[in-house]
Amino acid sequence: MIGGAKQSGPKAAAGVIEVNDRNFEQEVLARSTSVPVVVDFWAPWCGPCRTLGPLLERLAAEAKGAWILAKVNVDENPRLSQAFRVQSIPAVMAVQGGKIVDQFVGALPESQVRAWLKRFVPEPADSLLEAAKALESRDPEGAIGRYRLLLGEDPQNAEALFALGRLLLLRADPEGLATLKQVPASSPLYARAIAMLPLADLLAVKDQPAETELDTRYHQAARAVLAGEYGAAIDDLLAIVARDRTYHDDGARKALLALFAALGDEHPLVPAARRRLANTLF
Repeated sequence: MIGGAKQSGPKAAAGVIEVNDRNFEQEVLARSTSVPVVVDFWAPWCGPCRTLGPLLERLAAEAKGAWILAKVNVDENPRLSQAFRVQSIPAVMAVQGGKIVDQFVGALPESQVRAWLKRFVPEPADSLLEAAKALESRDPEGAIGRYRLLLGEDPQNAEALFALGRLLLLRADPEGLATLKQVPASSPLYARAIAMLPLADLLAVKDQPAETELDTRYHQAARAVLAGEYGAAIDDLLAIVARDRTYHDDGARKALLALFAALGDEHPLVPAARRRLANTLF
């Protein structure tokens, strides 16, 4: 590959092939009728090539066959360079249906290369998961639908099980509890999924009549969670913990910890709320 090493055949790595004057028509033009092919014109002496080449190879491997990277050593294949009017390297061309559909020259940064690829390359296989994650905040129903679709194809997908269970639990859907329990114990998400389960006890009281002031705050916290008003829910639960740890079998503290697990430590409310809970307890 880059650096001048020879290869034993056309396939160098997953999604990466080395092509020449003899096999270019078959490996690039013909192949491009079924999958996009990105052609990288490079040379061992080219400094920018040594930066761009490994980046393209990594992105090709990451794409898992969504597109193919074809590398052309211009020193060894001058006729190809002339045919494609390559005047400066690295020169990168996207080929679809046997035709060049886009191109750039020079070593672009990764963000720009990714943006360039999105113009003509279909999303990778895991795009359904990424699309569902992106929808969670603005369209939970859409996210739930995509997670269900993904689980239909891969029932043991831990990320989808966790995310679907979390969304359903936060809306007091009993299926959320069952889904979180299906997260495999081998998954890094397992502990967080189990930590979320006590949230179901809080949400189960949302419509029950309140007999005491603490009942009122507990039920109020449940309704706040369902409304996505997590700051208000945290305030109510902390107030209960400060007043009576024994209330609802220490239910307010358990609900707080479950809510922290559901939101995740990266949520802006969680770090401060954890400190407030610690100060209340100790």
